Amino acid sequence: MRSWRNKKYPYYENPEIRDLKDLLAIKAEAHPDKPCFVYPVDGGQKSKTYLDLYNDVNALGSWMYARKLQGKNIAIIGENSYEWIVTFLAAINGGNVAVAIDKGLPEDEIGVLMKKGDCDAVMVSGACKGKLPKKSARKVYCMDDFEAYLEEGRGLLNKGKTEFKKYNVQQDKTAAILFTSGTSGFSKGVELTNRNIAFEINNTCKLFQLEGNIVAVLPFHHAFGLIVGIMMVLYFGQTAYINKSLKQVKNNMEEFQPQTMFLVPLFVEFFHRQIWAEIKKRGKEKAFRTLMKSTNAMKRIGIDVRKLTYDSIRKVFGGKLQYIICGGAPLDPMYVKEFRAWGIEILNGYGTTECSPCTAVNRPFHHLDGSVGQIVPGIDARITDEGEVVFRGDLVMKGYYKDPEATDMVLKDGWYHTGDLGYITDDGFIMLTGRKKNLIILSNGENISPEELEMDIARDDAVREVLVYDEQSKIVAEIFPDEEHMGDQAYFEALKDKVNKGRPLYKQIVRVKLREVEFIKNASMKIVRHKNIFPQQ
Repeated sequence: MRSWRNKKYPYYENPEIRDLKDLLAIKAEAHPDKPCFVYPVDGGQKSKTYLDLYNDVNALGSWMYARKLQGKNIAIIGENSYEWIVTFLAAINGGNVAVAIDKGLPEDEIGVLMKKGDCDAVMVSGACKGKLPKKSARKVYCMDDFEAYLEEGRGLLNKGKTEFKKYNVQQDKTAAILFTSGTSGFSKGVELTNRNIAFEINNTCKLFQLEGNIVAVLPFHHAFGLIVGIMMVLYFGQTAYINKSLKQVKNNMEEFQPQTMFLVPLFVEFFHRQIWAEIKKRGKEKAFRTLMKSTNAMKRIGIDVRKLTYDSIRKVFGGKLQYIICGGAPLDPMYVKEFRAWGIEILNGYGTTECSPCTAVNRPFHHLDGSVGQIVPGIDARITDEGEVVFRGDLVMKGYYKDPEATDMVLKDGWYHTGDLGYITDDGFIMLTGRKKNLIILSNGENISPEELEMDIARDDAVREVLVYDEQSKIVAEIFPDEEHMGDQAYFEALKDKVNKGRPLYKQIVRVKLREVEFIKNASMKIVRHKNIFPQQ
């Protein structure tokens, strides 16, 4: 444990990589026999070392070259898997463009994105092959035949076909197209270069040092799940267990005992809700809150008994979990404080696909509750006159693929305009206050950020999900309740009165609507506002 106690301390020093091809070569030499990935297969599990990964990427890349897949756009569609990762690395390390597409999309949307991404070929998992629209790409390859592709690639390498291995990665060439989640409109293809990805890894890893295993649960087609949750793990030379079913997350954690988890708020909220449900079930809520106050007070005077006291909670996560890196959506500071009380530090971060994706993250020994973290070193950040957070630096995307109009709307003089409102503290922490596009502008001219009201409502255990919006100049809160409170309008009217108490009249919720199904969400598990808000119902 470091001696620093929530104050500035030096950045971590790590060797820099030039690109992901460089990363694989360095790690294969440094940790040839160390597992980089472990994943379930046919009731058991399989392990791949760093040398295995390096060799498999070279084999698949050589196989791609034999198929004339050079300088092409290659779609990757499938569940999280080792094959998915190898395909991604082989594509970009040979000069192709990896086009990552969400397997959960309907067939017609997959077709639209493949067309939008100019995909010449597609690598698809067996489970997703049936979702491919007809004539979606000239060449379709299935991950079920992955071992055959690798075997052929190894044969080519043995015959001296080393063009792929010798390919010199161009830093400013587009490496990947990752589609935005589309919370307020149609998905756009974000072009990330090799320089973007390498810069992101080199500089974000100066803020945090991974020192143990992880369980990978976030989708690989999403920038957070792929670049932060996988590529940075490789950069640190650690091991990732690839979760293939969310139903198995708890079992995976218990078995693999991660030191760190990369999660979106939905997971944090779920685990928190499950923990408190068990405590309440045993009738121990009041006693447990008293215990938390006591152990927090002891910690403040230098006596830390959390590991022993909350052993049963820590066992839910495998017993060794120290950190949760959380991003992708706003997280109520209440969760940070309660998990910290149990001995697990949530390091809230902030980013966007267009910035590769991480732009800020709280540090293990220098954090500010309520913030989304310290700005990643090496980039510029400022607040515009309108209060918008903007960034400039080598992690900012090349642009939206073949969409100059959309690119010009967010990239201005090299600054990426996030659409988020906030401010930067003197210590370099970013505080967010809402979304520019989400602002509710009432007929009286008052501007209201719905996120502020949503966070207060969501703190109630009876609320699973909530959206706040304007309906005929009145503030409406639409709630998806938990099972016990489904249809209980009286309960939520009382909650509305509680949330309104002390607020100015223009900031008060006028109406509560209850729904029976979850809100529509995107790949990063954020509620998609434009698909969920239906005024004048």
